[in-house]
Amino acid sequence: MTDPVSRRAVSLAVLAAGAVVLAPAGAQAMQTALDQHRHDWDWLAGSWNVQHHRLNSRLTGETQWTDFRGTCAMVPTLNGFGNMDDNWLDLPAGAYRAMGIRAFNPETRQWSIWWFDERSQTIDPPVRGGFENGVGTFTGEDTLRGQPIIVRFRWTDIATPHPHWEQAFSPDGGATWEVNWRMEFSRA
Repeated sequence: MTDPVSRRAVSLAVLAAGAVVLAPAGAQAMQTALDQHRHDWDWLAGSWNVQHHRLNSRLTGETQWTDFRGTCAMVPTLNGFGNMDDNWLDLPAGAYRAMGIRAFNPETRQWSIWWFDERSQTIDPPVRGGFENGVGTFTGEDTLRGQPIIVRFRWTDIATPHPHWEQAFSPDGGATWEVNWRMEFSRA
C-alpha cells in the first residue's frame, strides 16, 4: 500500500503526462516551429577569422574600399534564443573591439540584432528579421549625418565553410541600396 503523498505524486505525474498527450496538435506544431528558431544561428557558434572589406565613406559616392582582418567568437545564450559575439577589428587606423547581440522574439518570430562598438560606447538601433531559404535578412531604421536611413544586414552562404555578411544603407526608404561593408568568415 502506498502512502497518500506518493499516490498524489503519481496522480500529478499521470495528469502532467496526459496534458502533454491531450495538448492540441496545433499548439505542439507551433512549439516545434518555435523550437526550430533555437538553431537559426548554430552555424555561427565558435571562433572565426574574418576578412573585412569596408567602403571608406558611406552614401557619399565613394568607390575606395579598405581591407583588413579581424576575429569573431560567438556563443549561444538564452537557451538558443539569443547569442552574442565578441569581435576584434584590425583597422589600419587602429584596432578596436565590438559586440553583436542577438535575441529572438517568439511573438513576432523575428531576430533583433544590436551592435555595440567600444569606440563610441553606444548600442546601435536594432535591425530585425530572419532566415529564409538559407539567407538571413535584417533591416532597421537609423540616421547617418542627421539623415534617416534604412540599414540592412544580409547573411549568405551560411551552410558553407565561408559564411558571408554584408551591410547596406538606403537613404530613400529602400528604393536603392549602397553596400558599404562585407565580411567573409573562415573557421579559426
